[in-house]
Amino acid sequence: MRSANAPADYALAWQLYVRGDLAGSQRESERGYERLRTTRNEWAARFQLLAAEVMVWRGMYDPALSLLSAYRSSPGYPEGSVLKLALEAVALTRQAQTAKAEQRLASAEDLCRNNPVSTCGNVFDARGILAVNQGKLQLARQAFLDALAFEEARKNRFRSAIAKMNIGWSALQSEHYDDALDWLRSAQQDSKSLGAEEIDEKTTGNLGWAYYNLGDGERARDLLLEAQKSAKRRGSIRAELGWTSTIGYVHQSAGDLDRASVVYQQALSLAEQIDSKQDIINTLEDLAYVSIDLGQLDKADAYLDDVTRRIQSSKNHLDVLDVMLARARIAAAKGHSGQSEGLFRSIVEDPSSQTSMRLEAEHGLALLFESEQNFEAADRMYRTALATFEQERDQLRNEDSRLPFGANAEGIYDDYIDFLVKRRKSDEALILADQSRARALAQGLGLLSKTSATHIPHPSEIARKTGSTLLFYWVGAKQSYLWAITPNATSIHVLPSKKQISDLVSRYSRSLRGFGDPLEFPDSDGRALFQRLVAPASASLDNRSNVIVLADGALSQLNFETLIVPSPQPHYWIEDATISSAPSLQMLASAHASVPAQRKLLLIGDAISPGPDYPNLPMAAAEMKEIQQRVGPQNAASYSREQATPAAYLGVAPQQFSYIHFVAHGVASSIDPLDSAIILSRSSAAEDSFKLHARDIIQHPIRAEMVTISACYGSGNRIFAGEGSIGLAWAFLRAGAHNVIGALWEVSDESEPQMMGDLYRGLYGGLPPSAALRQAKLAMLHSKKEFRKPFYWAPMQIYTGL
Repeated sequence: MRSANAPADYALAWQLYVRGDLAGSQRESERGYERLRTTRNEWAARFQLLAAEVMVWRGMYDPALSLLSAYRSSPGYPEGSVLKLALEAVALTRQAQTAKAEQRLASAEDLCRNNPVSTCGNVFDARGILAVNQGKLQLARQAFLDALAFEEARKNRFRSAIAKMNIGWSALQSEHYDDALDWLRSAQQDSKSLGAEEIDEKTTGNLGWAYYNLGDGERARDLLLEAQKSAKRRGSIRAELGWTSTIGYVHQSAGDLDRASVVYQQALSLAEQIDSKQDIINTLEDLAYVSIDLGQLDKADAYLDDVTRRIQSSKNHLDVLDVMLARARIAAAKGHSGQSEGLFRSIVEDPSSQTSMRLEAEHGLALLFESEQNFEAADRMYRTALATFEQERDQLRNEDSRLPFGANAEGIYDDYIDFLVKRRKSDEALILADQSRARALAQGLGLLSKTSATHIPHPSEIARKTGSTLLFYWVGAKQSYLWAITPNATSIHVLPSKKQISDLVSRYSRSLRGFGDPLEFPDSDGRALFQRLVAPASASLDNRSNVIVLADGALSQLNFETLIVPSPQPHYWIEDATISSAPSLQMLASAHASVPAQRKLLLIGDAISPGPDYPNLPMAAAEMKEIQQRVGPQNAASYSREQATPAAYLGVAPQQFSYIHFVAHGVASSIDPLDSAIILSRSSAAEDSFKLHARDIIQHPIRAEMVTISACYGSGNRIFAGEGSIGLAWAFLRAGAHNVIGALWEVSDESEPQMMGDLYRGLYGGLPPSAALRQAKLAMLHSKKEFRKPFYWAPMQIYTGL
């Protein structure tokens, strides 16, 4: 290679680096260095340092340090001496050689003070990485902010994106997840515009980690698998290690402990392959925790002994706290109460403990006191843990983050409710369960201030007000509960565990959507579900035809009307009762009486397809015509085809209508609950102008007696811990609707016009919405035709706020 070709060859190696082809960039950099190394000119130095930088990114710390040790400064490249020290500091930090890393950084910072060359931004980044590994998270954040300011002043978009990514990463370490999401999304946007696959991968994976900590395991898993696949493709062992470990966390939180243990072993093998000492410590800690969960206490102790030996040189106090937390759990499991309590209290009282550590320690103390039958102390500590959790959730700025964050306290609520029930305080347990659900939902939708009161009347008063029997469910890991609430009494019943219930619901839901008739099968899961979920409350249901179900978890996706009553002859429960769903007792208690209206109908649908994902609905026009005929054209304002737009709904003053009906596609967002939307015609050239979003619905108050979303997935099908189904149904209820009809699965174009026509005939005949919908469904069920099958009549479900 002649020196004259070096700029072009270096530019190629650099572009491969930016694009994330680390193996290719290392190959080209090493080739350039080998051909120029004897010249000791500027380009030899640039190739040498780029090769070392790529090695550091790939987790090849020993080869990187060996290459850097051979570096000789070039008069034409003064920036090289600073970059060499910064890269050494990062590699040494990863190997837990913090004292040597500090020496390199001190030398680099001295050089930058005297001459702030372009590579001083790398020094700020190296300082931040060292600070994170030392547990000095505020110092780390400031160092990364300094790096961003430095690079932006020099208009270096690539290095700026790295700095943003690192700020997001440090926010994750501090458990400031909203802040992390903001920085990581900004870094990802920059990386995509630059074609920087490495940064895109890291931001994708870190976003997955953020969502995991917010409790959104489904989204976390998808993002982490995407990042892991990218790391393998690029040959970045360190990145693959990081995403592999985090996938293990997702498996562990989902209760798949054996799989989590296997994944952590894979991560440990990767960490040992690159001799990343801090990552070895982290994966050993992970293996210790999963071993505790598996009841393998001796194995957990062995892992912790190994960690303890290794952290003596790292001086990372967070690692020390992690070991203490694991030791506390082991001591509790072995019955060593005094030792366990002392360790838990040390973690709670340590000002450097992360919120998740304090939560786990407070939860551990509550369980410990309960096992010792110190019930007063246990109750106090459960309340303390929940107060810590609620305080942390209140500090989340982003309302979309508050919804899944509830999963972080699911175990605490679950154990506290079990505790209260065992102490014969079932009324307190019911109020606690409802408060957790109502607060999470309302705050997540941006409608509950942090100081809002959560007092509600006695549940029997709510039953009296609604004229219904209330069936309130709490689905727990070990066991579940049903409170059957009538105007005169409340009874509690113990139900199977979450897994048992979820498995039954999943199987039965699949059978309902498969065009079959479960009544024809004697071993149908519909019978088992009725026996487990409803039969225990049979005494509360005598002679009461109105039932409101307050579901939890997987039960939010179950239409209770389809459960099979075994006697006198097997039949669907809809034959015996008018069944509605509600989100919480608090919402029912706060409902206002309907204002007499002029029974006007707003009818919107038969939209022009905005794209192949949302094809035209061939029977939409027929359904709208059928409804208009039932209510009379003089009572309906109709918007179809190009007039059926989100702008039409928002601009027509929807609060003037008693009934609002959409004949359109509806979607529950897999990315953002408040992005759930009704799909209409385009309002403008804007990309999403055809979507009527849940967040827009909430902002426009209505007084409708009923809103119907005659569409697929109209009720929203995204479930978060404790909040049930988050989407369009709850958005309209929050906007002021008294009842909302939505679909649990895609409705049939063939049967829907008939059902909707019968629904409005009942409404305009004087029936309330729940009774009118039941009547329309029974007409199909009794038809003896294909439409008698639940696939056709069961997807539409009514949600009530009364």
